[in-house]
Amino acid sequence: QVQLVESGGGLVQAGGSLRLTCGVSGGTFNSYTMGWFRQAPGKEREFVAVTGWTGGRYYADSVKGRVTISRDGAKNTVLLQMNSLKPEDTAVYYCAAAKENGRYDFWGQGTQVTVSS
Repeated sequence: QVQLVESGGGLVQAGGSLRLTCGVSGGTFNSYTMGWFRQAPGKEREFVAVTGWTGGRYYADSVKGRVTISRDGAKNTVLLQMNSLKPEDTAVYYCAAAKENGRYDFWGQGTQVTVSS
């Protein structure tokens, strides 16, 4: 069974930075598409960033230029470096893994990011 554990969330002032880490155990990490999603209070969960098993990356328009997703196959981790944070980035951030079918079947428990103005 694939397990994902996020860490690195916290409280930061607007303009600050945070780096989220997702540790993955079980399965074949290097074959997974790994994504980050977020859910703010009262809102639907939304896509933030994704990196495929080939290393390609794609970002939501709302974070493009401020966020970088990366993966380390040796450590089975996915990082989300977030800079120039805004209050509207406040949300619970989730890491998710998709196998060849492209469906995100595996999710972490989430980590809270709060950006104060």
